[in-house]
This record gives sequence, structure tokens and C-alpha cells, in this order.
Amino acid sequence: MNYTTLSYSSDWPVAAATWYGSPDGGACGYQNAVDQPPFSSMIAAGNPSIFLSGKGCGACYKVKCTGNSACSDHPVRVVITDECPGGPCLAQPVHFDMSGTAFGAMAKPGQADQLRAAGILQIHYNRIQCNYHGTDIAFHVDSGSNPYYFAVLIEYESGDGELAGVSLMQIGSDMWVPMQQSWGAVWMFNLGSILEAPISIKLTSDSGKTLVAKNVIPNGWQAGASYRSVVNY
Repeated sequence: MNYTTLSYSSDWPVAAATWYGSPDGGACGYQNAVDQPPFSSMIAAGNPSIFLSGKGCGACYKVKCTGNSACSDHPVRVVITDECPGGPCLAQPVHFDMSGTAFGAMAKPGQADQLRAAGILQIHYNRIQCNYHGTDIAFHVDSGSNPYYFAVLIEYESGDGELAGVSLMQIGSDMWVPMQQSWGAVWMFNLGSILEAPISIKLTSDSGKTLVAKNVIPNGWQAGASYRSVVNY
């Protein structure tokens, strides 16, 4: 099956939606952050046309339902944090497997449980810009990182939400070196020699906009630690 990248549009195309139980960071690697603001459990797993082998992690959509008596017809925002790679998620070109919180948010007041009992819903969706209202981009260093190998989970990017590329620059260098997507929202760099910190990271969004988090990974950085930038799109 072939998939194409979804773009911003004023239309409301049709998709399918299901829901699952307790939310988790799944195939994007966001872990317990999905329960906390700014995600606040308003999340979804996307089928391959949305997940895009991990490049769709962090993308924001508005979704709404109209075909059930419990539907409010009011759109809610969801963020892609996981993949739904099989089963009913492949039955339609676009499928959102939403958290119970997000699925219920499409319902009229007091009818969330009724809507969740509906099973598979037809919904309408629209790609939107992410806006995290003053939250800076976070860089969580993978627990397997060491002075010779560096991997980082990147989250809370406003704007496109998803990243097309990531580069780093070591202290004492004027060269940006590309990182490779490891999995989900995790990007890696394996130079084979000791990394010289502090390290700056340059992000390139899905639409080609660049942003630099200067010296965001400090000297003496630790595997498993999180570092906040002072920038966002």
C-alpha cells in the first residue's frame, strides 16, 4: 500500500477512528510525558499514512465526529505519539487510534462513554500547527548514550510538530553534522570519537524551517537527563 504525506488544508477529509485504554508514548518514545501537559492525554496513534515511519511523531491534528448521536461536531486537537501498524488501522487510508480521553472529547457533554461504546467511528480531520503556549523544546538524552554515542528524544516542537532533519555542532567546531533518525522521535549521532560539549542542536521542521538550540546539551551532560532549550518555533 502506498502512502502520501498529509499537508495543511481547509478541507475536512474523512478518516476512521478507534480508541484504546491507558495512553503511553509508544513508538514515538515520549513515554509518560503523554499524560502530562502539554499533551495531557490528547493523543493518537496513527496508521502508516500519519506515522510516516516516525517522521509523523509530534504532528497535530484537529478531529471531529458527526455520524453518531453522541458526537458534538466540535473539533478537538490530538498529537501523534504512537503507531497503529495493523488490524483495523489498515482498513482505511487514514486512521487515528485515539486515547480514550481524546476519543471521548469528541462527544457531547456527558456522553463520552456512549461515544466510546460505538467502536469504529467515521471522523473528519485537518492537519494544524502545534502551539504549546510558551513550552520550550525539550531534549531527553537516551539512557544508552555515552561520550562516543549520542541519542536524544526531541519533544514539544510547535509549528509543524514533526521534524525532517536534526544536526548537531560540538564546541570548538563551526560545522553542523547531520544526525540520523533512530526510531520515533529519537535522533542519534555515532561519530566514533569523544563528543565535545556543550553541544548545539539544529532542527529542521517538516516545512523546512530551521531552529537552533545553542549549547542546549551542557558540558558534563548525563545519559537519561532532560535539558530544556529556551527556543521553540
